[in-house]
Amino acid sequence: MILLRLCSRRLQTESCRRLTSGLGRNQPQRPHKTPARTSTRRAGASDAGGHARRQISMSTHLDGVVTPEWLAANLRRTDVKVLDASWYMPNSNRNPLEEFQSERIPGARFFDVDKIADTSVSLPHMLPSETLFQESVRALGVNQDDLVVVYDGLGLFSAARAWWMFRVFGHDKVVVLEGGLPGWKQVNGSSVETEPETAAAEPGDLEAHLRPALLKGLAEVHANIESQEFLLVDARSEGRFKGTAPEPRPGLRGGHVPGSANIPFSAVLTSDGFLKPDEELAAVVRGAGLGDKSKPVVASCGTGVTACIVALALFKLGLADVAVYDGSWTEWALNEDMPVEGDA
Repeated sequence: MILLRLCSRRLQTESCRRLTSGLGRNQPQRPHKTPARTSTRRAGASDAGGHARRQISMSTHLDGVVTPEWLAANLRRTDVKVLDASWYMPNSNRNPLEEFQSERIPGARFFDVDKIADTSVSLPHMLPSETLFQESVRALGVNQDDLVVVYDGLGLFSAARAWWMFRVFGHDKVVVLEGGLPGWKQVNGSSVETEPETAAAEPGDLEAHLRPALLKGLAEVHANIESQEFLLVDARSEGRFKGTAPEPRPGLRGGHVPGSANIPFSAVLTSDGFLKPDEELAAVVRGAGLGDKSKPVVASCGTGVTACIVALALFKLGLADVAVYDGSWTEWALNEDMPVEGDA
């Protein structure tokens, strides 16, 4: 069941109760241990995007996000590990590893989305095995008890993919840095490392255990067209969803999986890479026709990256178990046996 937690973790106001009216009430909730957020800014201060900066304590990773101010205050903790999970679209002409080597948050390590992946298949950055994920993040110094903070160079983009990967392998102590590297630099000025990283991290001890419930494959999505056991939400743009805009990958069919809904990932973000306030996120969800439905949600996109942004937004609203269709539209559209809907 869908339950969007739209209010303070300690009590709901009457306006929040109105926002949640009509939503499913039977979804198991995450423990309500999160205190109200506070800000390190003076009262009334807001960021360039027009929304208040948010703060959470070390114990409140349940929201899935932290601010640059929070990270600056906690960066020296030995149980906080920072990972740059930058990844860019193939046509962007940007190299995330080169950018990491030239500029990064102090102490950060590079989480390579394309290499910490199943490279035996032709689809990009598919989920790796438990063993590969565990070995990779241990090499980055991540321990079982660490809080992992992931960020990227766009504000909030591919970091959400890394966040989902940690969760799908059983590590819930993971958050996304809202605003990413640009937001960090805006708040912390020149507090970045610019020399190439050469020293290896002290090996960590994180143990990876796959959670199948957070992962969907082509066969399950295909079967769902008839069974309608879950709601499939596509995070691509409206034009790509309808098939009226071209796919960025040449030769790929346009349109969408029959019966799916559309929440473009950009609709849940501010211009500076923060998740929108809960009330605005709730409006986006309702606008996609999900507000009154009572089924599990699965997120999809082009290659399984921006789907994780929508999953993160829903997580922030209280829906903890959003799965991701890993192969997403690329896998679906390449298979000529799979049906397609669209306006083109």
